[in-house]
Amino acid sequence: MLKLVLPKGSLEKATLALFEAADLNVSRSGSVDYRANIADPRIDDVRILRPQEIPRYVAEGLFDLGITGRDWVEETGAGVVSLGEMQYSKATALPIRIVVAVPSDSPITYVGDLPDGVRVSTEYPEITRRYFESKGIKADIRLSYGATEAKVPDIVDCIVDITETGRALRAAGLKIIDEILHSYTELVANPAAYEDPAKRKAMEQIKVLLDGVLEARGKVLVKLNVGEDDLDEVTKLMPAMKSPTVSKLFGVDGGYAIEAVVAKSQINTLIPALKDAGASDLIELPLSKIVH
Repeated sequence: MLKLVLPKGSLEKATLALFEAADLNVSRSGSVDYRANIADPRIDDVRILRPQEIPRYVAEGLFDLGITGRDWVEETGAGVVSLGEMQYSKATALPIRIVVAVPSDSPITYVGDLPDGVRVSTEYPEITRRYFESKGIKADIRLSYGATEAKVPDIVDCIVDITETGRALRAAGLKIIDEILHSYTELVANPAAYEDPAKRKAMEQIKVLLDGVLEARGKVLVKLNVGEDDLDEVTKLMPAMKSPTVSKLFGVDGGYAIEAVVAKSQINTLIPALKDAGASDLIELPLSKIVH
């Protein structure tokens, strides 16, 4: 039913891991193969292409559904339907940022201080053009094909580049003087395909699976038993997405079972605290998906 395109390059590994966790395992003959398949009745064809190209291909109807970055949707101006952010990137769950950077020893601290004719290297010429026009600065924008940070200061005066944490730019001797755009990974659809009821339903079902995996990341299920005398104290300690589930234990007078989904980052302090408060038979279980 659906023709799906996934990103190659920096997002590739994280995207394939996400689909595998969603039980939508992507199979291909090798890591350099651009064709793949997913054993799911909703997906007929899978390609793996550069994220820069994906918005246009989806907008043109070559694919019904794709994963790319908001940065490339903005850069290409492609007319796609966004089905929502997918909060993951190459290394973190943070968005990437498109930033303006200059040498660390530059006296310039504000974009408005850049002169007309400033030489700018970037992989995002359209975003960069619109940005400098909005600032009233006439910029000499030069398309970069990679290693953008290496071109300052000998070839250009500043760069417009992406970063997740800023560490790579600092390591290259650069400082950020402005942010242009925050960009998450997005699931995007062809407008005509999205208007098809059967295809839209398939798209939404796939997104439910992907969102369920992302929601479950960093969370675990905690289950425990507790006596009636300690029930209130233990319940107060239990963080949960809504509220803990509490039920009576069968055949145990005054005994209760409690379970809740909690952040994995809290578990090393939570479990000892629950035990000290009277909980017993504590179990920590991994989660594959959480679907609201």
